[in-house]
Amino acid sequence: MNMNRLLWNVTSVRTVKELLLPGGSLANRISYYHLALLLLSLPFDRFYSHLILGSFGIHTLIHFDRRKLKPLFTWRTMVLQSVFFVTVVSTIYATDKISALREWELDVTIFLIPFLFCINPIDLNKHGSRLLLIFSSGIAATIVYLYISAVIALRFYGLPLSLIFSPAFTNHNFSQQINIHATFFSLQVALALVFMLSLFIKEKIRYNKIFCGFVSLVLLAGIIQLGSKSVFAALFLTINVALPLFLLTGKARKRFILISASLTALLIGVICSSGIFRERYLIELRTDFSGSKNDIDVEPRVLRWGAAVDLIKQAPVIGHGAGSEIPLLKEKYFERKYYTSYLNGLNAHDQYLSLLIKSGIWGLLAYLTTLIFGFRLAIKIKDIMLFSLMTLVAVVSVSENILDMDKGVIFYSLFFTFLVFRSTQQKNLILAVKKHENPEKVATNHALVTSSV
Repeated sequence: MNMNRLLWNVTSVRTVKELLLPGGSLANRISYYHLALLLLSLPFDRFYSHLILGSFGIHTLIHFDRRKLKPLFTWRTMVLQSVFFVTVVSTIYATDKISALREWELDVTIFLIPFLFCINPIDLNKHGSRLLLIFSSGIAATIVYLYISAVIALRFYGLPLSLIFSPAFTNHNFSQQINIHATFFSLQVALALVFMLSLFIKEKIRYNKIFCGFVSLVLLAGIIQLGSKSVFAALFLTINVALPLFLLTGKARKRFILISASLTALLIGVICSSGIFRERYLIELRTDFSGSKNDIDVEPRVLRWGAAVDLIKQAPVIGHGAGSEIPLLKEKYFERKYYTSYLNGLNAHDQYLSLLIKSGIWGLLAYLTTLIFGFRLAIKIKDIMLFSLMTLVAVVSVSENILDMDKGVIFYSLFFTFLVFRSTQQKNLILAVKKHENPEKVATNHALVTSSV
């Protein structure tokens, strides 16, 4: 078997038995089940994900083996934890220490997850794709559940099924059944969609390919129904540009680009021809940048961004301290008569501006460094999952405070850590394969999965 074929092998996810019985020691199997349950819990109430994460942490500490300890104090780990350290340092000069400590409570996950992955010996080369398949299937099942709930509600009130595409069942109204913000659920759906499309492209077995295609269609329907403009933009870039560049070559790449561009154009045409989706994707986007607050319930984002910029100018280098964003913004909202934003205590709805308010230029640079680190690693080893994650985080950060909501924090910290650790292990394995006399034996022992999936 030549090296290219070895590194392109995608045979670790084949049967339900492999998903449910991962093999290895009892401690490793329990770690695997913890991570599988954690991934399945992400769309639902944070109580479940926090409970499972706590159980995973206790299990990891109980079975801690110093011989299998990964380096704790590395550039990689520090980058993964950097946003938490920004919060800690900016607490020193925060005027409201109570609010600052509340941010510690929110961001501590960003510190804990990389730490737990360093001391837990689970092999992400062997289990990474299986866990992502479980996650993607769970997200698809959740979307099916939401559609079924919508149909039941329509039938109960004797309404036509066509109303499922009305404002009553799109965006936040679609995801409210599981009590999650539409954009944060869209992040999960988008990452699952990229993974299933990756499997679809490389899958050789017919029935597996049909399954991947069906799940991808369910996930795509969920993305459209949820109506997150920023997530849709990130997916547009990932699917039409990154997927073919990372996974395909030659004629296959050209054919995929042609097909994906055609389907994307068709999808945009459908959105533009549908009243509700045209309203959501086009008219609301224009309103957000209009600068006028007439005849709308909530002030456009661009007006709130203007208020945030005024605060940034007051302390551009170090910011106002952790926990300062909403109290200071509320003062600005009241001054400018943005009463809806004031009464709802809205944040800046821009992660970059949020960091500038709280920690100034140095805090923003720390965050940008993490994004650059992720993009560079993804491009270097052609890891489409890591690239799609970084694209989603970078783009959604323009319109949401992704690290000021529990669902955003756990999405960022869990998948960033998971994919970076998986990529690092794969890189080390590739080096081992190149040096080993029998590459097939090394690949078999480690259940090698290509970094592109």
